[in-house]
Amino acid sequence: MTISTTAKAVRGGLLAAAVLLAGAAPAQATARDHFPGNWLYLTVTKGDARSSDTRGTLLLCDPPQGHAHAAEACAELAAVDGDIDALPPRSGFCPMIYAPVTVHARGEWSGRKVDYGQTYPNACVLAARTGSVFALDG
Repeated sequence: MTISTTAKAVRGGLLAAAVLLAGAAPAQATARDHFPGNWLYLTVTKGDARSSDTRGTLLLCDPPQGHAHAAEACAELAAVDGDIDALPPRSGFCPMIYAPVTVHARGEWSGRKVDYGQTYPNACVLAARTGSVFALDG
């Protein structure tokens, strides 16, 4: 086999793999949207929009699982029928340090789609406003 033939074979194999992967992607996205009960896929990004420091987890609430504080987060969300904006703020003092944290929640609660995104000035303010919902650390 010549180098040219080998290169063509490799390119052909890569093209075939790309086509197979492209065909599989919609099936994965569709399957993710059909969890039973109340669920949210939560992400937390530290730093600015260009940061690669993003962590995420799937919060399932029937029964609570998949999150370091699943029981607490599900109880807090149940109290406000899944409306993250309606979570009562916690009392306390947060330092005035700018270390932005961006969060997203996408999923379903009581049959309604949830799509929430917000940037907070720091992790303390995030915790004060959202309780256990975005507390992904154990």
